[in-house]
Amino acid sequence: MNFRQLDLNLLRVLVAIHRTGSVTLAGKSLALSQPATSNALARLRDYFQDELFVRSPTGLKPTRLCEQLATDVHEQLLAMESMLIGQQEFEPVSAEVHWKISLSDLGEMMFLPRLAAALRSDAPHARLSNISVNAAQVTAALESREIDLALGILAPEHRGIRSELLFNERYMAVTSLNWKPLSGRVGKTLTLEQLRQSGFAVASPTATFHGSVEKMLTKMKLEERIVLRSRHFSAMPDIARQTDLIAIIPEMFVRELQLRQDLRIWDITNAPVYEVRMVWHKSTDNDSRHMWMRRLICSLFQRQVKVPTKR
Repeated sequence: MNFRQLDLNLLRVLVAIHRTGSVTLAGKSLALSQPATSNALARLRDYFQDELFVRSPTGLKPTRLCEQLATDVHEQLLAMESMLIGQQEFEPVSAEVHWKISLSDLGEMMFLPRLAAALRSDAPHARLSNISVNAAQVTAALESREIDLALGILAPEHRGIRSELLFNERYMAVTSLNWKPLSGRVGKTLTLEQLRQSGFAVASPTATFHGSVEKMLTKMKLEERIVLRSRHFSAMPDIARQTDLIAIIPEMFVRELQLRQDLRIWDITNAPVYEVRMVWHKSTDNDSRHMWMRRLICSLFQRQVKVPTKR
């Protein structure tokens, strides 16, 4: 096996087929025809003396050798791309960069307006897209450059992923003004017994804020008290206002609702604290564009939420 005889362009094909599980899809992602991609795969098989990919009902599956090769080659290609681009000095005023981030529906409500305003001021030629990715797929999306960053309750455990804590988050309860617990003292905090006597409305978004509301209620043995499930947090305030249900929402959303006079806000006894993080792929560590964006996000959103004393 002579390395000098290997066409390095073939390695991009190897990574693309490994990522997509399809010769056709890999070709499309690289702007190659299907015959050209098939020919590239044949040359790779000849060079490595290995099938590299075998057919399965769900697409092409990598051999053991291919799995080792594709992972390492992908990281090297990303690092090389980042090194070359990162050498260019980033000028936000004139840059025409297109950033792709992943936010849940609540994250879009909370983060996107301020971030958009900052970009329009400091980087007026830049573009920004929210490409909502399921929390379980964030690592893969970062690796494939489908997204540049993700913000949310995320803790991806992968050697190629970096993260930075933005703030701590907890969940609070929101009800209509005339709602009262069925028993016990009416204070600022709902006790476990008061919660057991109530019905809940919860949101179960599929993107970067994972299902931590239901996890919290399950841990408190209150999952059977969930009466209504919504796909979006945006519906929660009106559901609380128009029903006798308790809506469970994150504290950062509560901050926005405090201006409304038609809702009552409660602490939840022993509510756990979650970390809201910004995550990115290590290959962009030294990319001047990405470094600028990460600094901007930290300047806008990084804070420390004081966790209330347990009552």
